[in-house]
Amino acid sequence: MAKNPTDTRGEAPWATKREPGRRHLVRRLLPWLGGAALLALIVWGLWPKPVVVETGTVARGPLTVHVAEEGKTRIRNRYLIAAPVAGNMRRVTLKPGDPVEAGVTVLTAIDPAPAPLLDPRARLQAEAVVSQVEASRQRASEALTAARAALSLAEAERERVRSVKKDGTISDSDRDRIEADAAVKAAEVRAAEFARQVIDHELAQARAALERPQTATAGNLVQITSPVSGRVLHVMQESETVVTPGMAILEIGDPSDLEIEAEILSRDAVAIRPGDPVEIEQWGGETTLTARVRRVEPAAFTKISALGVEEQRVIVLCDLIDPPESSRVLGDRFRVEVRVAVWHDDDVLLAPAGALFRRGNAWHTFVYRNGRAALAAIEAGRTDGRQTQILGGLEKGDRLLLHPPDTVDNGTRVNSRGSLSQDAP
Repeated sequence: MAKNPTDTRGEAPWATKREPGRRHLVRRLLPWLGGAALLALIVWGLWPKPVVVETGTVARGPLTVHVAEEGKTRIRNRYLIAAPVAGNMRRVTLKPGDPVEAGVTVLTAIDPAPAPLLDPRARLQAEAVVSQVEASRQRASEALTAARAALSLAEAERERVRSVKKDGTISDSDRDRIEADAAVKAAEVRAAEFARQVIDHELAQARAALERPQTATAGNLVQITSPVSGRVLHVMQESETVVTPGMAILEIGDPSDLEIEAEILSRDAVAIRPGDPVEIEQWGGETTLTARVRRVEPAAFTKISALGVEEQRVIVLCDLIDPPESSRVLGDRFRVEVRVAVWHDDDVLLAPAGALFRRGNAWHTFVYRNGRAALAAIEAGRTDGRQTQILGGLEKGDRLLLHPPDTVDNGTRVNSRGSLSQDAP
């Protein structure tokens, strides 16, 4: 018996085939859908997106240009106390910061050094000097005796002439000569007396060189008192020691009388004038101290910076104006921040300094316009580091890109940070 010709599924070959189902169609389209989605993701990832930036606005307002530099406080008048004589200085009991009063506080005391002992040769020379001076004194005494004798004779002659009353007995010229001779003899006597006094002092000095040195006594003690009222700043020599004339002992001053010293670059110092206002910041207090430039020294000096660069700097001295009570804690050589105002205008067109950059020799900026960055050439003036004076190229109200990245160029799509509008790709 023959079998019916049928396929393995139990259907005849001539039977009509059924249409594929929806599930089978989805299964066939799924790879294509995944490829299309992957391609869309790649396109979306490579599509240029707006650069997120910060913006600032051009506005009008006041501008003050400062020259900022580190400075330090300095006591205006400092007094270095030195030893006036050679000797044994007693120990200094004062410490830095101790108060002193002018003419009252004893800083230290010095026992003057005794005269040095004479060696045999020096003693013989000193004895010879004494003998020489003694001989000179004897000669001066004899000269004084002779002068007195001559004076007695001249005075006797003058008295005889004065006793003659009759006219014509003695001529007028002889009378004048005798009077003058008596006056000259009197002057010679006085000169001889002075000469012997000088020799007496020389003899005392020569004999003093032969005397044995005496130990220091209380009457010879030299006390050094403070010349001014203030405080001890620094003690150079504290321990008891032998000092020589001019040796530094300690330094005193008045900490309440402070000035500010700033080392300004010479190219900035040329714009500073006496009387310019100054702001003192970062001195340790919460408030800003006010000061005024008193002096700009005319000579610069060379200073090596931290980077090893030679710089020419000028010392600028400033005086504090009505310092508050809280600033009394400032002392000598304290660090501060000095900001000297060298230029000011109440109404200028201002732009954020972070929005400006140089291309070649000109200043440029990016203006935010309709979601794109527009490159604009501008003319910049003075700046204080945060705001810059605009002399041309911008208008009030323009929005500028702050610190634009390197990916931003003219026409680049940008999105202001914090803006609600988002540009579709």
